[in-house]
Amino acid sequence: MDTETTPPDRSSLTRRQRLRALIDSNEAFIVPGVANALGARLVEQAGFGATYITGAGVANSHLGMPDLGLLTLTELAETTARIADACTLPLLVDIDTGFGNAVNVNRTIKVLERAGASAVQIEDQVFPKKCGHFDGKQVIPLPEMLGKVKAALDARVDPDLLVVARTDAAAVTSMDDALDRAHAFIETGADIVFVEAPRSRADIERIAALPVPTVMNIVIGGRTPMLSMEELSELGFSIVLYANALLQITIAANRELLGVLGQQGSLIGFEDRLASFNERQKVLGMDDFTAMEKRYAEG
Repeated sequence: MDTETTPPDRSSLTRRQRLRALIDSNEAFIVPGVANALGARLVEQAGFGATYITGAGVANSHLGMPDLGLLTLTELAETTARIADACTLPLLVDIDTGFGNAVNVNRTIKVLERAGASAVQIEDQVFPKKCGHFDGKQVIPLPEMLGKVKAALDARVDPDLLVVARTDAAAVTSMDDALDRAHAFIETGADIVFVEAPRSRADIERIAALPVPTVMNIVIGGRTPMLSMEELSELGFSIVLYANALLQITIAANRELLGVLGQQGSLIGFEDRLASFNERQKVLGMDDFTAMEKRYAEG
């Protein structure tokens, strides 16, 4: 058999190599965002090839606070490590602005790489940052951001760790400036570029024309028009990110349940809207833990 045309054995690849393989396939793929290990288990069991650890989601879920740069590196690293333990998916990790200057970014990359990140996403906002779909954002000078990108590239130990460089300039200055920054990120060596919050299909098409893999972030209720997966794939995007859709539906479902519980004082008649007890244990891998207990009890 011609080994040059034999596809790689995906089972033998590391998480980072599997993510690179997804990128190299030149086919768009959906990456749902998660804020905890339970969400990551659900994404994996649903058959997705990767998941995204969303900074906004971790801040919202763990701190009960908005995405305003309030999350710390320690909190993010602990969350990443827990998620890496709970699933086998490649993990794209949102590191916001890198938790400081280029020197801080160097340490941030080392910490997140040890925690299990397969890719890290760094953005060019002024610290403290804001959600990419909030008003009032600012971006740092381009040379400062390029220093952060260089620091991230230099800090990685595993060359398969991907660096995603994001710009929020489209909502601060102009799409022209955002694309100029994206080209500069590419020249610096970024593996993937992410232009956040385009406001029109024309802008989305301009982003897709960039000469490296690109990210499109679909935010329900955000600034960016919602295009179908087929459209985004045809345009040439690699990663179609639904960063906080799971979080948004969780809020809606929790409110519905609490409303019923508060109004009628029970969940009678509402039980079929919930995952069953057994289904919950299955999602969490209870059978594996039961088998482990049995194996060790036998000595």
